[in-house]
Amino acid sequence: MLEKDQFAKDSGAWCNLNHPEMSEKESDLVIFGIPFDKGVSYRAGASKGPSVLRENTFCSTPYTEQFESFARLNVHDAGDFKGNNRDELFEEITDYVCHLVKNNIFFTAVGGDHSVTIPIEAGIDRALDEQFGIIHIDAHFDLCDTLNGDFLSHGSVERRALDLKNISGTDNLYFVGIRSIEPDEFAFKEKNHINVQSAFNCHKLSIEKVAEDVVAKMSKFNKVYITLDIDCLDPAFAAGTGTPQFGGLYSRQLLELLDILFNKLNIIAFDVVEVAPELDPSLTSMFAARRIITECWGHYARKIGKIGE
Repeated sequence: MLEKDQFAKDSGAWCNLNHPEMSEKESDLVIFGIPFDKGVSYRAGASKGPSVLRENTFCSTPYTEQFESFARLNVHDAGDFKGNNRDELFEEITDYVCHLVKNNIFFTAVGGDHSVTIPIEAGIDRALDEQFGIIHIDAHFDLCDTLNGDFLSHGSVERRALDLKNISGTDNLYFVGIRSIEPDEFAFKEKNHINVQSAFNCHKLSIEKVAEDVVAKMSKFNKVYITLDIDCLDPAFAAGTGTPQFGGLYSRQLLELLDILFNKLNIIAFDVVEVAPELDPSLTSMFAARRIITECWGHYARKIGKIGE
């Protein structure tokens, strides 16, 4: 069930844009946390991500890196999904996301490990009567049928997406930043066409060319969801995460990629997952996630005509 901590109830949260008094429909966007990290295969800690991030938004400002103001955005912090029973928790998340999407409410979700994206994508699927696209920005494919025997692991996110009625196949998915593969995934990739730009390609090509290809493949969908694992970034830029992989995206590349995707595609929502504050005392991953969220909100504000004082 959704629970609000003291910060979620405070109007000073999220760059002073939080409006606890507003309903979801009255706000411009909804943000919620999923402090769950029992789907990991290696190091836990992402359950602390939502609370630490929320607490550190009081000192952040509603301006993009291009000095645009999104101060007119009305944000509704719905709180965090809490619960010990994973099946019940995931079903609650699916129902809630379905409600948001049916009402055309843009949302941002904060994990938690990447398994929390499974019920989010299921909720989008439940709400729609059309095919939709998923852009998966990550160091990992997350295409394992199971990982350590877990059907709903953080390594199985997009394999479960392929079970959804509005995901007809791998052409609905596009992977960016990948630089690790499991045996199960390697076998799957050998038999299936996968849209992917590895981290190697992102560095070898320009990020603009990578983005162009993503847009070309995803523009056939009226609605696109972005799921972003913070380990898409090189550990030099985001050390606090459960399964870091050397050789990742630079922060500059990621911000430019998101800029192009939001400008060229109809992004209906996004998540940021796998931020594990206790794995990095300097909180690099948390600060990276905060910037990613505020920049994406700036892009969304531009789309709905709320850029500028």
